[in-house]
Amino acid sequence: MSTSPRPVAAVCQVTATPDKGANFFACKHLVEEAKEKGASMVFLPEGFDYIGSSREETLLLSESLTGDTISQYTQLARKLEVWLSLGGFHERGHNWESDRRIYNSHIIINDKGDIVSVYRKSHLFDVELPEKGVSLKESAFTIPGPCLVSPVQTPIGKLGLGICYDLRFPELSLALQRHGAEILTYPSAFTVATGAAHWEVLLRARAIETQCFVLAAAQVGQHHEKRSSYGHALAVDPWGEVMGDCGGERPGIVLVEIDLEKVSSTRRNMPVQQHRRDTGFYHSLEKT
Repeated sequence: MSTSPRPVAAVCQVTATPDKGANFFACKHLVEEAKEKGASMVFLPEGFDYIGSSREETLLLSESLTGDTISQYTQLARKLEVWLSLGGFHERGHNWESDRRIYNSHIIINDKGDIVSVYRKSHLFDVELPEKGVSLKESAFTIPGPCLVSPVQTPIGKLGLGICYDLRFPELSLALQRHGAEILTYPSAFTVATGAAHWEVLLRARAIETQCFVLAAAQVGQHHEKRSSYGHALAVDPWGEVMGDCGGERPGIVLVEIDLEKVSSTRRNMPVQQHRRDTGFYHSLEKT
C-alpha cells in the first residue's frame, strides 16, 4: 500500500472485445490491482464494456445505466471503496424503443457505489482516412451529448470529463478549466493510425494550455478482425510532461501521484488564464 500523502490515480489500458463478461473480468482485475497498490481513483477507457464488431452487435449489446454492467461496477466500487471513471459506456438513448440509438457515456462512480456524474460524448468520430485505412462513422448509431457537465470533486482533485475525439477540441478543455477543473480526462479508443500521429501531442497540448493534469485511459491491441487500438494510456502533468505511459502492446496500469500544488504553481508562475483576452477580442478579426 502507498504511504504517500498525495492521492494516487490509476490509468488503465485494456483490450475490450465483444465479450462483455470477459471484459468485466479483465477490468475488475485491473481495478483490484490498482486498489492494492494504493489508488484512490481508477480510470478505464472508452469501450471498457465492449467493442462490437458491427453496428448491429454494438447496438444489441448496449444497456441502460440501470443494467447489469453498471450495476457490477457500482458494486465493485463499493466493495473496494475506490472511485471509478468509466470512460465510454454504450448507453441506450432515451428513445431507444423507437430509434435504436445510443449515447457514448462517461460515468463517474464514487467509493460508495453511487453514480455522481454522467457526461455524454459531444463530438462524434465521423472520419474517412482511406490512405490510413481508417473509416468510422460514430453518428450512424450514436447521439451527440447535449452539453458539457461541471467538473466533479473527487479524491484526486476536480475532474473535467471528455471522451476520445473530444480531445481534438480545445474549446471543451478550456471551458472545463474555466469552471474549476484541475484534471482533465480523455478515456479513448484511438485508432493505430491517428494515435501514432496525434495522441501524445494532443494530450500534452491540452495539459499545457489549461495547466491541468491530463489522464487518458486507452484501448490497446486487436479487438476483433476489423478493429485495433493504439494504446499508450498516458498521464501528463500541468507542465506537459508525461508522467506515465502504458505502452502500445498489452493491457496494464500506470500509477501516478496527483500533486495539486503543481497546478497552482504552474498557473501562478505562468498566469496564462489571466492574460487571456475577453471572448470578443478573439472574434474581432472576423469583423474587420
